[in-house]
Amino acid sequence: MVLSFIGTGNMGGALARAASLNRNNRLLLANRHPDKAQQLADLIGGTVCDNLQAVTDADYVFLGVKPQMLEEMLQDVREAFQTRKSSFTVVSMVAGRTIAQIQEKIGCNAPVIRILPNTPVAVGEGMILYVCSDEVTQEMEQGFLEAMAGAGRFSKIEERLADICSVVGGCGPAYAAMFLEAMADGGVACGMPRIQAMEVAAQMMLGTAKLMLESHAHPGVMKDAVCSPGGSTIQGVRTLEERAFRASIIDAVIASYEKTLRF
Repeated sequence: MVLSFIGTGNMGGALARAASLNRNNRLLLANRHPDKAQQLADLIGGTVCDNLQAVTDADYVFLGVKPQMLEEMLQDVREAFQTRKSSFTVVSMVAGRTIAQIQEKIGCNAPVIRILPNTPVAVGEGMILYVCSDEVTQEMEQGFLEAMAGAGRFSKIEERLADICSVVGGCGPAYAAMFLEAMADGGVACGMPRIQAMEVAAQMMLGTAKLMLESHAHPGVMKDAVCSPGGSTIQGVRTLEERAFRASIIDAVIASYEKTLRF
């Protein structure tokens, strides 16, 4: 399987790293700054190429450019997309661009998988939401999932839910990092060394998430299981409720969602 990445920035580079874990994948890396693509190739393998080769030689063409750069990038490769004879699939991570918009920019009804990844794909624990155009066959979809399995967890969604799903999955790591930092700060305030406090808070979050995903337990049930009558945990929960902790998180998600709709 040949996968090409046009744009090897933070997200494109992270997905390329995940793809490199599958030894059946051959990677083509293209960037407007070739030295940046070369640095990534030196780390994960793969071949540095230009955008034209990325479009013509790959089974899956990943578009990882910024929205405002999409039109310029397509100028030299639009015809190559339109005239390709062999089967291919476009995988777009271009923020805020629908499948219909990508197809319009390319100039043909190419098979398009729109993905909404988040930063933890860099360590193989990403949440990758995806939508398939009508032109994507079951074989194309399965090939994509197998090629990118090293990136994390995948969930197929309806495109109408893309904006809110991107907030929960994509903005969420920022909220989680703030909570992690605050937990560590609390530990430091009570005497824990900073490095230890960060490690404990991070592992606590990782373990809690894994426990929920594997047990399918409701978060409320998991919370109740830790809150012994008259214990220390319930006092902390009471304090969080007094400070509108959950309402603040809900409001943050809504604020990010409303901002996304204005892009």
